[in-house]
Amino acid sequence: MEMAIGGGEAAAAGLVGKAGGATASGEYWSEALKSFLDHIPVSSVSGAVQSSSSPASELNLDDCVLDAIGSMYRSNVGGSVIVDEVHSSLGKFVDRDIGFVDFPSLVLWAIEELDRVSTEREDKSSDFLSSLKCHPQIAETKIAWLAKLFLLEPFFPVRSHDTLFHAMLLFSKHQRLNVIPLVESVNSSVDGFVTQNAVIELLLQSSGLEWLDKIADKQLSEFRFVNASKPVSVYSDQTVADAFHVLSKEKTGVAVVDRKTRCLIGMIQCSDVYLLLDDSSLFSNRRTLSAEEFVQPKKKDDKGSTEPSSASENQSILSLRSRAQQRTGMSVTNRKSDTLKQAMENLAASGSSCSFIVDEHGQVEGVVTTRDVISVFSPPCMDSRIDGGTFFSAALEQAGCRVENGQMISNS
Repeated sequence: MEMAIGGGEAAAAGLVGKAGGATASGEYWSEALKSFLDHIPVSSVSGAVQSSSSPASELNLDDCVLDAIGSMYRSNVGGSVIVDEVHSSLGKFVDRDIGFVDFPSLVLWAIEELDRVSTEREDKSSDFLSSLKCHPQIAETKIAWLAKLFLLEPFFPVRSHDTLFHAMLLFSKHQRLNVIPLVESVNSSVDGFVTQNAVIELLLQSSGLEWLDKIADKQLSEFRFVNASKPVSVYSDQTVADAFHVLSKEKTGVAVVDRKTRCLIGMIQCSDVYLLLDDSSLFSNRRTLSAEEFVQPKKKDDKGSTEPSSASENQSILSLRSRAQQRTGMSVTNRKSDTLKQAMENLAASGSSCSFIVDEHGQVEGVVTTRDVISVFSPPCMDSRIDGGTFFSAALEQAGCRVENGQMISNS
């Protein structure tokens, strides 16, 4: 890591010399920052490279939803690579890895489907997986079919020698991309992953460097996303089912606010869905349990030690029950007067996908997401110039669809 940063300092120092010591313009700082980030390999991202004893979880296009969810849950992984064992005429694999699916997306989709076909009179003692088995039309849905619902993320791999700047451009330019696989060669197995939170953690290690602090030390009120973003929320007396319905549509953190005071009392995010499998009562009572009741017990649990166990230290970066999730349910907040760096520190410490902007009364007035932060450090004039491989041409074709000129067309 020190060698990578040293290279960035040298590159940025060269730009300072060219500037002749004059006051830096926005364009200068953008180029200095790019030069710095373009000397840090993604292998420096904490947790990105997995040990050889922990291969990435894989699913085939023919796997069904029930098996996929059960497999990821038992393996304690938050997502799996989608593979398609296609051979070329030369006997070699062609674009073996074609996509990525995360555990929350599958669970949220399945819950939405269950709510369409089930009734409140069904057995309330049933857990999530048992309920799925009672509805084979949902449980046996193929992963390939889900591609046409855009539940799978495209496969945009990076190599360990690719730079942090490259990964950040991918995140900022592709709105459906939440995880970047790390591979060593074409069609090789996935060696690890780069997440948005991990990128922010690495950026924070550069705190104190002038060309980074020039941006990070600005107040949140100075950034357009504070006013442009509309926070997603539910009232504390709405049900857990209501909250997860909103979550399935928005795919970002949902603020739980008191109906009378409009004050933030907690949050529910995609990473919370594993709790519905851990505790069958949460799933079976989701139509009657309030959002406040869902988040409050977890606040009480947070009084315990937050030190990671020896087992959690060995968890992969995509573990369902990560170190940060020991604080699940707690609100991640900032004020408009806080700096971007303070928001980054909150996001890194909590492992959250967003931080809510609250006023002096605790009322929500904005939100900052991890993608917002990454986009700030990725100049909009840059272009990742990366295509999606055969994600759509393979997965969607097997689902009976194709994409032409940006439009999805059914082959039937």
